[in-house]
Amino acid sequence: MPADEAGWRDLWAGFLAYYGVTLDPEVTDHTWARLMDPENRLSARLAFLDGRMAGFAIHHHHDSTWVKGCDCYLEDLYVAGHARRRGVARALIEDLIGIARARGWRRLYWNTDAANADARALYDRFTESDGHIRYRMPL
Repeated sequence: MPADEAGWRDLWAGFLAYYGVTLDPEVTDHTWARLMDPENRLSARLAFLDGRMAGFAIHHHHDSTWVKGCDCYLEDLYVAGHARRRGVARALIEDLIGIARARGWRRLYWNTDAANADARALYDRFTESDGHIRYRMPL
């Protein structure tokens, strides 16, 4: 919802800081615009805890050559410091699993930093790593 923009931007800034990334403000503006566009596949689920925005799960679905149907890519998952270790990340993933199943998507996948032990401990509760290594080439 448009009213969530300031809270999302605060979380987004925390997410970028966590990973030590600086983005051009136009990229952030564009991301928010796509999240608000119902015709765009990029979507976000927001979590609230004690009346405060606590986290987000940004995702999109796409066709797959490996299954009959779509995959769902959880691109960005972040929980604010005040909400960590309170089940917010788990709830966001479970919510996305429910959405994906309801829409008939066949798989959910995501990446994380190999050194992010806290995230990996949570993710291992859902599924084992498939052993793939990501390659990303800027164009």
